[in-house]
Amino acid sequence: MIIVLRRKHIISCLSIVLLLAIILVTGRDKSINVLGYSAVRPIYKGTSSVTQVAFECNVVWGTEYVPAMLDLLKDRNIRITFFIGGEWARENPELLRRMTEEGHELGNHGYGHKHHSKLSFEENCREIIMTEKIIEEITGIKTRLFAPPYGDFNNVTLQAADSLGYKTIMWSIDTIDWRGDGVDNIVKRVMKNPHNGAFILMHPTEDTITALPIIIEKLRQKGFEIGRISDLLSNGG
Repeated sequence: MIIVLRRKHIISCLSIVLLLAIILVTGRDKSINVLGYSAVRPIYKGTSSVTQVAFECNVVWGTEYVPAMLDLLKDRNIRITFFIGGEWARENPELLRRMTEEGHELGNHGYGHKHHSKLSFEENCREIIMTEKIIEEITGIKTRLFAPPYGDFNNVTLQAADSLGYKTIMWSIDTIDWRGDGVDNIVKRVMKNPHNGAFILMHPTEDTITALPIIIEKLRQKGFEIGRISDLLSNGG
């Protein structure tokens, strides 16, 4: 029995084999793109080997609630990761400096809160670099974690971030606090399935400020420590 394969099928198969061979040979977390396949992946959670979660807070609006959030975290000796929009950083240098002075980690949230899947490679890089420079000018800190606005990305976004030395961070628990459907719902979303290594996404909202003390107490009752994204990554995530 003779099987005749079309040329395009042969080329496609060879391309996939080549991609796998490159990944095996390099053995590193580098951006590899062969016929649209990307070896770079976003990170949704940290290590599951420790009873620890990380809070990540995206900041491009809700400025009026940021001081109260910082006060709350300071009172409870908790340090988290704030993903900062470049425009917000430029307009709020004092709050940005306070975050770093109190031990919080700063991540990059792009400059103009755009849908990064719709941007070119160069545009993705520009959004990240502009924000990086502003944050570094204000705080002296060079960001290395990137959270795309809206959680919106594609292979081009991932490769752009990787080319600049960034890890792309997502989340495994979403408070959906921007919806404004009440404190109880925010708490329920977090406590429905808290798990080792969870990245818990939030924003500075009025409901979040009220929900946070409840969430922190409940997580601690279950034995979870609360920290920054890099804490979970450095622990093997």
